[in-house]
Amino acid sequence: MLVRRAHNRFSRRSLKTTLNLLVDVYSIRLRQGLRSYRIIVTIHNSPRNSRAVTRMESAPMTTPEKMQQLSLSVKAEARRLGFDACCVASVSAEADDGFDAWLADGQHADMAWLARTRALRQQVALKLPDAQSVVVLATYYYRHDAHPAPRARIARYAWRRDYHRALVKPLKTLAAHIQACCPGAACYASTDSGPVRERAWAARAGLGWIGRHGLIIHPRLGSWVNLATIITTAPLAPDAPMTNRCGGCDVCMRACPTQAISARRLVDARRCIAYHTIENKGELPEEIAGRLNGWVFGCDICQEVCPWNQPERLRQDAEMPVHDDFASLSADRLADMTEEEFAVCFAGTPVMRVKCAGMKRNAEAVIQDL
Repeated sequence: MLVRRAHNRFSRRSLKTTLNLLVDVYSIRLRQGLRSYRIIVTIHNSPRNSRAVTRMESAPMTTPEKMQQLSLSVKAEARRLGFDACCVASVSAEADDGFDAWLADGQHADMAWLARTRALRQQVALKLPDAQSVVVLATYYYRHDAHPAPRARIARYAWRRDYHRALVKPLKTLAAHIQACCPGAACYASTDSGPVRERAWAARAGLGWIGRHGLIIHPRLGSWVNLATIITTAPLAPDAPMTNRCGGCDVCMRACPTQAISARRLVDARRCIAYHTIENKGELPEEIAGRLNGWVFGCDICQEVCPWNQPERLRQDAEMPVHDDFASLSADRLADMTEEEFAVCFAGTPVMRVKCAGMKRNAEAVIQDL
């Protein structure tokens, strides 16, 4: 940032004395490659004197051609880094889509952090001031040869290295690429770990549509994807949202054993097997414990029955290796696991989140349901 200060005295009578601070900003853009500059004039009024401070700082270009060029460059780099899909949304697309009502109704269960960070999740500019674009990325994780054990089922996304960690390096590299292409741009990257509503942004960016089961559905990858986002002040050309293609299909709603899915494409966490087997740190409610259907970590039922997720529609298997031994797990083995055995078996996977005690609780519930 280039800064120039000029202290110019003004008569207090020439300023609005009813305000303690008056700030007017004037921008002059001078094009230079992928950068422009703007001169900001700030007028300060104090009881003793007034002064004007000017500074010149870099600012991103906003011509449609440059925006498109930047977007194409970001998408090409995302492919090189191994992401399976990359789309862009404009921050101007942000709007409440029912999230506030979902929270108000208590459907987030005990996930208090969702309500606590509601404002940040609904306004990305609170997390990154002057944000202009949201880059949404997806990694595909389905493998046709990964079949959960009948009585010790683990959600497919957890059969591999924890994506929260696996995506950190490529995500940071992509953010650095954005900043290299657009000097002065700021970025906030998140792998489903920050106060960002990844699925909502994925729909706004046209990466897919929100299915009736509340998950994003990509036309080629189904809903078997992990999402990540980069909020940035860089001006990127946005993609068009995708038309919802679920139509009148409600097979996921009918297949859910606890009726957690509503017709409004919302999932009530209070009735969701995935929530209770992962996030619920207390006792399992009887109506949930008796309907686990073998699931000890997460639940894929609504995804398994989705027409868009059927093997014949999907692309080839994901390349990331999986824990093949998960297919031979049993509820009895899990219920008898020691802390050390649990750490060895699930090291580096998302299953570590539930801890040994949580896994034993889930396994015992499955055994009682046999």
